[in-house]
Amino acid sequence: MTEQQQISRTQAWLESLRPKTLPLAFAAIIVGTALAWWQGYFDPLVALLALITAGLLQILSNLANDYGDAVKGSDKPDRIGPLRGMQKGIITRQEMKRALIITVVLICISGLALVAVACHTLTDFVGFLILGGLSIIAAITYTVGNRPYGYIGLGDISVLVFFGWLSVMGSWYLQAHTLIPALILPATACGLLATAVLNINNLRDINSDRENGKNTLVVRLGDVNARRYHACLLLARCSVWRCLICSRYTVRGDGCLFWLRRYSSNRRAM
Repeated sequence: MTEQQQISRTQAWLESLRPKTLPLAFAAIIVGTALAWWQGYFDPLVALLALITAGLLQILSNLANDYGDAVKGSDKPDRIGPLRGMQKGIITRQEMKRALIITVVLICISGLALVAVACHTLTDFVGFLILGGLSIIAAITYTVGNRPYGYIGLGDISVLVFFGWLSVMGSWYLQAHTLIPALILPATACGLLATAVLNINNLRDINSDRENGKNTLVVRLGDVNARRYHACLLLARCSVWRCLICSRYTVRGDGCLFWLRRYSSNRRAM
């Protein structure tokens, strides 16, 4: 293999891994961890393992997305977005399968380390093992399988759940070991922003997805309504953050930030 060919293969794998998407996976973990730190329950090892696991899950999703779309013929050379390694013929199906298996193994290692360090009860340990397994399944079956949910317009709700609610509340819980109502607002805000990122990508691919039978929510809504939906996602996200911020100044003191402050005071008094 020549040096130029090696560079091409390296570039192809980087394009499939899509490292630029990692901040999206990290953002919700950072929010949950920041809230835990604010309340005095920051655990650097738990936070690090959560970030590693989230990053690996994002990489798994990226690789599985390339594999599933390539196998189903959804990603063709005439698509608007960048061509991936499998589209170019540089990465074979067998190589991508091997990469998927390796990534799943790494996720299992980091995930087991995370729950072993963070979970103090058997219930928590088993619960987070189940959530981890569901996360792996969700990352793969978005485009892979006989009936991938990304092809029937369910990708948006999955992103809201896994990139919002589960990531923020999960990273908080693993450090504070309780759940409180206040967390729903920052978790929803993160999920809505991640959903908006998915929506803008699907808007870019609307024509090719429609031609190849990939019925994303954008395809189902149509171009005009999908753009309106995108505006609604962004407005909803801003509204949620505003509710969270304004709750700090409520006269009655029953806002979400009050819940956090009260929880912190109660814990320290114990």
